[in-house]
Amino acid sequence: MKLLKQSAPKIMNRRIALGFFVAMVLIASGFTLSFYSYNQYRTDTERVRHTYEVVGSLESILSLVKDVETGSRGYIITSDSAYLDNYQVAITVLPSRLEQLHTLMADNDNTVQIQRAGKLDHLVADKLALSQLRVKNRSMNVPYTRSLNGEGKRRMDVLRRHIAVMVDTERSLMETRNRQAARSFRNTLIIIFALSLLTFLSLVVSYQLLEQELARRQQNEDQLRAYEARLREQIRQLESSNEELERFAFVASHDLQEPLRKIQSFANLITDRYGNLFDGDSLLFMNKIVHSAERMSKLIKDLLNFSRISNHQEEFKPVPLGMIIQRILDDQELRIKGLNVRVEVGSLPTIPAISSQMDHLFTNLISNALKFTRPDVQPLIRIQARSVKGSAYPELISERLYSEITVQDNGIGFDEKYLDHIFKVFQRLHGKSEFEGTGIGLAICKRVTVSHHGYITAKSQPGQGTTFIVVLPESQSLQDYDRSNPTESYSYSAS
Repeated sequence: MKLLKQSAPKIMNRRIALGFFVAMVLIASGFTLSFYSYNQYRTDTERVRHTYEVVGSLESILSLVKDVETGSRGYIITSDSAYLDNYQVAITVLPSRLEQLHTLMADNDNTVQIQRAGKLDHLVADKLALSQLRVKNRSMNVPYTRSLNGEGKRRMDVLRRHIAVMVDTERSLMETRNRQAARSFRNTLIIIFALSLLTFLSLVVSYQLLEQELARRQQNEDQLRAYEARLREQIRQLESSNEELERFAFVASHDLQEPLRKIQSFANLITDRYGNLFDGDSLLFMNKIVHSAERMSKLIKDLLNFSRISNHQEEFKPVPLGMIIQRILDDQELRIKGLNVRVEVGSLPTIPAISSQMDHLFTNLISNALKFTRPDVQPLIRIQARSVKGSAYPELISERLYSEITVQDNGIGFDEKYLDHIFKVFQRLHGKSEFEGTGIGLAICKRVTVSHHGYITAKSQPGQGTTFIVVLPESQSLQDYDRSNPTESYSYSAS
């Protein structure tokens, strides 16, 4: 169910993107098809216009031939040269009209009409030749013959029928092309309407999806604001509780330290004054009382230190880790020399941190290395650092840079199945009589790294030493202060 809720926004976003993509494809397709249909309609219209021009040219040729026939016949009958005016104009214009017809026919895909146009040239030429012959004979007073007149009429009839056939053919083509143009125009309108309707529907669906997504996000935002208000209240209550607990820990530690000091003081006085009167068991009991009081005092101090380490009590400042390590080694100098420890310290960086907490962190790690040594083996402590990316550890921010500090020893080590166990309060892998300590040191180390938005872990094998790995940010950003720390779980044991 949780996985479905997380994937729902992605599915909705994909649907919205798909809706707008479909709308854009439909708009582009509509534009392309409309442009194609418009070109087709324009082509069909151009063909219709071309047909009109061919018909007009044929009718013009027929009209000019008629002018030739009428002019020549009038002149022959009346011998009046006025009839020859239109005759001469027609003879002059006819060649250009025939050439125009051939030009128009060159764009025609009807080969029959092209052949007819060629035949028309011969018919017009024959008619003109006969008319010119009749005019010439009349001007030379050659007697009128019925044979020439009949031949002229026959040629004129043939020419009329030929032109009529060509005109009828062109008009048939015109009707066909008119139907094609009308069909193209109708198809263009249908395509534009259909694609516009589909685009409108796609945009409506996308708008509804977008509205649903906005409503869902608004609902999530309202929920987040409610959660934020509740979280702020819980943080306020937690801060108040933490302050009370810290005051309680501080007061309790002082109140507990006072009776412990009295127990230690009076136990020491009794031992000093009356030690010669005690037998062996009595001295053993008194030593146990003093030792327990000292251990209790140290435990209270460690608990107080643990409770005081929390986020943002102090401002992060540049801290040279090399100086921190050197100061700790100087404090532990007598113990290091007494155990004949070989110490190797590499180059350590300067990072933004809280100096006192860095002191707690590395003091506990070095004390751990000095505590869990192997008999008959010279102890070794090696401290090194290098820069790494957060992607090396799943618990860190992958794109940030961190300083990885390793504290390595060759001590007794431990089984890594107890890795999570060792960073909890009061968790010990060895008995109190075997190794001293309160079981709080590594818990303090973890709390310090968490408060610095870092990470701590360890690598170890029994009898082969331990390497503690501390990863701390090379820079602290404001966003880090808003990030909640990982929940720390602690187990309190009386053993």
